[in-house]
Formats: sequence, structure tokens, C-alpha cells
Amino acid sequence: MRISSVGRRSSERGVTLIELLIVMTIVALLAGLTYPSAVAGLDGLRLRSAASQVASFLNTAMDRAERRQQVVELRISPAENALGARSADSSFALAMSLPDSIAIRSIEPAVVNPDSPGEPRRLLLYPGGALPRIALELVTKDGRKRRVAVDPVTALPSSQTAEK
Repeated sequence: MRISSVGRRSSERGVTLIELLIVMTIVALLAGLTYPSAVAGLDGLRLRSAASQVASFLNTAMDRAERRQQVVELRISPAENALGARSADSSFALAMSLPDSIAIRSIEPAVVNPDSPGEPRRLLLYPGGALPRIALELVTKDGRKRRVAVDPVTALPSSQTAEK
């Protein structure tokens, strides 16, 4: 009688294969349901981070022009998905590349020569001079947009969500 009770106890311990499969199915369903929203959230974070980096880049270039009293050339290249800034005497050079998942969709002020839309845009920042109204629209692969603009009055770059 003692042998059968020990055997019964050992068979009651542990997890059966069916129970394990049910738990794994539930975990897989939950992961499948939450994955798209997690990926969309990460894309939104990447876009906000890139817009913040662009605003910081523009602020650094404008600050350099004003504090060092140097003309700074700002280069924005949508084809290369990059920004660059340099001073006339080459004592200041700064470059920034955006992630592959984010692209520069448009640049303001509008292109004067519409025959060359892929050409990099070059803007000059003069010390003590009025700033041009610079605005970049960044877009992700799924169509989310963010606009980084420099206010010519306050000379402060800001980032806000653009309308679809």
C-alpha cells in the first residue's frame, strides 16, 4: 500500500505537456497582440529624438554664428539624410546624420530652383543678422511627421507634431 501512494504522489507533481502548451499559446497570443503597438511606440520615440537632435544642431550652429561673430554655412541634404554646418575659416565643422528610418521630407524656405530638388540646401547664418525662417519636416516610414522650425524673432528652434 505504501508503494502505490508514493507512485501517486510522484505523478501528481510537475506540469503536464498539455498545461505547458496552453500557457505557451497564451503567451504567444499576448506577444502577437502587443508587438505592433510596441513597434509604433518605438518609431514615435525615434522620431521625437531625431527632431530634438535636429533642433539642438540648429541651435549650436546659430549660437556659433552669434557668439564667435562668424558666418556659418548650414547645409541640409535630404538625399544623404544629413545636416552639416561650418564656419568660413574652417575652425568650426559639425555634421549630423539621421537614422535610416527617418527622412527629411521638406525644407523651408522653399526651393528657388525647382529643377534640382535633390540638391543640398545651403543657408547662411550671419552674426547679428536676421535669421531665415528655417523649417524641416521629418517623416518616418509609416507616415508620422514632425516639424522642426526656427522662429526668426526669438532664434529658438522648436519641434512639434506635423499634420498628416
